[in-house]
Amino acid sequence: MSTKPRFAVGLDTGSLRTRCVITALEDSYLRYLGHGDVESAGWAKGRIADQTALSGSILAAVRQAERRAGVSVDAAVVGVAGTSILGGNTRGVYEFSRPRHIENEDLAFCVDRATRVRLEDDRILLHVFPQDFTVDGRAGYRSPRRVICNQRLEANVHVITASLQEHQCLVSSVHEAHLAVEETVFEPVAAAYASILPDDRNKGVALIDIGLHSIDVVIYDGDALLLAASLPISADHFTRDIAWLLKVSYEDAERLKLEYGCALLGLTSDNSLIEVPSPEGRPPREARRRELIEILEARAEEMFGFVRGELARVGMEQSLLEGVVLTGGGARLMGMCDMAERVLNCQARNGLPIGIENWPDELDTPEWTTAAGLSMYSARLKLRQDIKRKAPGLMGLVLR
Repeated sequence: MSTKPRFAVGLDTGSLRTRCVITALEDSYLRYLGHGDVESAGWAKGRIADQTALSGSILAAVRQAERRAGVSVDAAVVGVAGTSILGGNTRGVYEFSRPRHIENEDLAFCVDRATRVRLEDDRILLHVFPQDFTVDGRAGYRSPRRVICNQRLEANVHVITASLQEHQCLVSSVHEAHLAVEETVFEPVAAAYASILPDDRNKGVALIDIGLHSIDVVIYDGDALLLAASLPISADHFTRDIAWLLKVSYEDAERLKLEYGCALLGLTSDNSLIEVPSPEGRPPREARRRELIEILEARAEEMFGFVRGELARVGMEQSLLEGVVLTGGGARLMGMCDMAERVLNCQARNGLPIGIENWPDELDTPEWTTAAGLSMYSARLKLRQDIKRKAPGLMGLVLR
């Protein structure tokens, strides 16, 4: 008897590009089938401004991926990101009536108590990440199942919330594109799932997703997600700085950044001359490449300074033994890893997708890591369905 094929679909609706990845779930393995990549529409400064236009971009990307894959899909895991995302720590307490062994149901109940935080009217709970547990005042338990608790069990949890309005607009746009939403996932979480191995998380690692209108960060210490944040700076700031200081159009500034840009002086021929476009009717002028790099270096240093502040907030500024992982289109700027290492005092690398069979070489770039991770997350949801039905405890509450 033939088995119906199962497809795992990831949809990254970025401000610049909309990307879709279709994979086949075969036993516990993922195999690449197809991808779609179109210019995004309907966004303005990182916010959804035209829901219909966004839906058109989603539909075009999905149809392109379906043609390449030779299949039709009806649902996807969708990424969310941007300044509307907030992360914070909370604690849940469960008072035991008598001494007994802790079971999965007790852990799940305690985590659920932690999530009962009062949200503002325009907020929705997106993710719940248990960090650790405290048993009768003894802290640091990752999973205290079968440990005897005499009186008090506490759960330390990191919750991620999103703007209810933005979330509803995104989900409605996907629905208008004739696609069901399996789950919405904070994009750096998906990118980390695709590019960071469990052993690397155990050593302490941070992922920085550098997008057009947002830079999003997640910090891991072992299995625990310590912090999720969106920073008030983005790749768009780099281009705008060039346009303002070199007196060129935004489009010309973007071209200069891609062709001659670098985030750190000394890595290129800084004193060479580059041609800078002038307004129509005036001849081009020349400028030293050093001027362009100094502009980018200042902004990159500021950006990683913000990241350093977030690391200090959770006490991880000297504990990232696996360093930082850079994803998103902004990570492609030459010298980004070098600047990250200088400011954060740890190793840095670009995050590339791991674990999808037949993954194309042309997609082996930081821009595609999030879409790959969303596809992998979709597969994980499907694999966990049976487990959740059989063991509806902590395993059914949170996906790792």
